[in-house]
Amino acid sequence: MRSRPSNKSLLAALVACALVLLLPAAASAKRVAPHPLYWGAWIGDQITGEEPPWDMTAVSKFERKVGKGLSLIEFSTPLADCSSSPCVFSSFPTDQMQKIREYGAIPVLSWSTGVIPAEGEQPDFQLADIYHHRYDRYLKNFAREAAEWGHPFFLRFNWEMNGSWFPWSERANGNKPGDYVKAWRHVHDIFSAAGADNASWVWCPYANTSGALGKFPRYYPGGRYVDWTCMDAYNFAQNPVNPRPWQSFDSLFFPTYMKLTQQIAPSKPVLLGEIASNGPAGQKARWIRDMFETLARNYPKVGGLVWFDSFDRGLRWPVENEQAPTAAFRAGLRRNPFLGPEFGALDESPIPMPR
Repeated sequence: MRSRPSNKSLLAALVACALVLLLPAAASAKRVAPHPLYWGAWIGDQITGEEPPWDMTAVSKFERKVGKGLSLIEFSTPLADCSSSPCVFSSFPTDQMQKIREYGAIPVLSWSTGVIPAEGEQPDFQLADIYHHRYDRYLKNFAREAAEWGHPFFLRFNWEMNGSWFPWSERANGNKPGDYVKAWRHVHDIFSAAGADNASWVWCPYANTSGALGKFPRYYPGGRYVDWTCMDAYNFAQNPVNPRPWQSFDSLFFPTYMKLTQQIAPSKPVLLGEIASNGPAGQKARWIRDMFETLARNYPKVGGLVWFDSFDRGLRWPVENEQAPTAAFRAGLRRNPFLGPEFGALDESPIPMPR
């Protein structure tokens, strides 16, 4: 369930790039020394045939390739599997979360109110169904199991809501304006009632300030319902199906970063929940080097990043299978104070900005 955005217009891309040319110049006047960051990956099945955390040997192999242990491991689970009837609702993935903690990383659980298979509309799982209590039994069970596990984790709930490619978007699946915030607050309240305060709630729009995607502030549930803000974005260049212009790290992230940290939630730390670049190995390596350099220079409120290390609809996001991107990634991790798998005993919640 990792669909990507449809074509963006060239005009929108040019506008975003123009914004970035102006904004980082102002930010560079306030450069600060690199600060510690969590880092990690959402690793696909290309390494061992099965994704972590189900197969943690993939994490070990990825770690050896990039030269550093991970402090974040991301994976996803839907509300239910409806590939057969009746739907089978998901339990909290206690075993998988424990594997990540035993490795020493912090779990980043991307949990949605969508179901699998993910294709098409899901009229029985609209946002109104969530806040009208239709699935409270399953949501309460999930929250209770999270509380019973008891350890801190990032809960990246109903992400990229400002797009139209997921059924929990107000732009899809028959959802209406205002439904997203109501659903978020309802599920958050269920977790609070269950005592699942070990979940750090991560609100994660797709990073784009133009057009309909740029209206993401309307989906913010409010400070008491969010612990970290977040951004996802991809450099889709060299996409043979949907050709798109090359976009730098700053052109993708900086305008949204400014909106998050200056307008929406100035007191909240920021997570980069999904980030990756496509493209030929040499160009991809240069993009990665620029990412690490720019992140250290212009993004003091970013507390962590997760590289999307998976093949997805023919696009080559992984870094470990080509020499130049692997070398660039190793160098970036070595030169900056990224934290390793040292969180097996973490008991602080909400999860703090790294220090």
